[in-house]
Amino acid sequence: MVPGIRRAGLIVNPVAGMGGAVGLKGTDGMVEKAIQLGAAQVSIGRAARFLEKLKPLGGAIDFLTCPGEMGEDAFRRADLPFRMVQGMERKQRTTNEDTKLAAAKILEDGVEVIAFCGGDGTARDIFDTVGGEVPVIGIPAGVKMHSGVFAVSPEAAAWILVRFLWGELPLKEAEVADVDEEAFRQGRVSSRIYGYMSVPYDPERVQGMKVSSQSRDDVSENARAIAEWIVQSMEGGVVYVLGPGSTVKKINQVLGIEGSQLGVDIIRDKGLLAADASEEIVFRNVRDGKARIIVSPIGNQGFIFGRGNQQISPRVIRAVGKENVIVIATREKLRWTRFLRVDTGDPELDALLSGPMRVVADYNFTRMMIVKGTE
Repeated sequence: MVPGIRRAGLIVNPVAGMGGAVGLKGTDGMVEKAIQLGAAQVSIGRAARFLEKLKPLGGAIDFLTCPGEMGEDAFRRADLPFRMVQGMERKQRTTNEDTKLAAAKILEDGVEVIAFCGGDGTARDIFDTVGGEVPVIGIPAGVKMHSGVFAVSPEAAAWILVRFLWGELPLKEAEVADVDEEAFRQGRVSSRIYGYMSVPYDPERVQGMKVSSQSRDDVSENARAIAEWIVQSMEGGVVYVLGPGSTVKKINQVLGIEGSQLGVDIIRDKGLLAADASEEIVFRNVRDGKARIIVSPIGNQGFIFGRGNQQISPRVIRAVGKENVIVIATREKLRWTRFLRVDTGDPELDALLSGPMRVVADYNFTRMMIVKGTE
């Protein structure tokens, strides 16, 4: 190796995140169904965004990656040099076993850090192979991403990688979450800590593990008060797109609507138009008339877009308009939310959404929060 050249690996899970926009709440075991529903790949593009930020370094990082969609395609899209692992072939459809094999081969090469592009399932596969032998950094491309091993955006992942390789960041043990996706699709959150991996740590650019909302009576009463204020403020003829989460779903309870707990629902004139809607259905309902989007930040992460609600896509947000985005959160959640984040997949939209935004935190009470976009 040339003195001064750093060594890193990149693994891309080509199917990560495909289930988000079509309302599947994850892609594990659902790839074929996602494709049938019209899902598009997201991870290769996000990996290319990560690599684009590294182009000014030229060949200062010796990257090892995998054939085809597992890494090679992203490098070719970003026009960056790379080496290919030996003993792997380009495949039309990859599985978690391919991810584990890739991690093992890259680990054998003696890299200093492994970057991987995927979601919680990919993080678990990397952990099964790598454990704590080498630091990792996740490029977020999944649906939920409850784990604490991910950067807040592809660009942030690139920044973290560079600073770590040149000795400017410490390591921290971060949680890998095991989320039961079948239970999640049925509206139940069932998760546990699967393990820990070493991650280059920057508190501004590495997300925390998702923390569920408190179930105390005062928190529940606060959430209901928020919902009652929102319902009282609803306008006739306006379409309301309700994101996932317990705080937002209190609105359904106040209205006496079934809806979905972890999906995206559509309401007009205080009645249900669609429950657990896909991105296509959401867009059809907002493109030609007045609409509002109601979302709540993910606990301990602060994301209002780009984590678990990909049905509310960039084109949906643009059609509705930033001024018609309503953020709600209990006072308890805001106590440990320093700022809000967006990672929509569209850096220009992320920049547009950045800045101050009011958050409804109680009945007829708002707080001003700062929204941070792509780093």
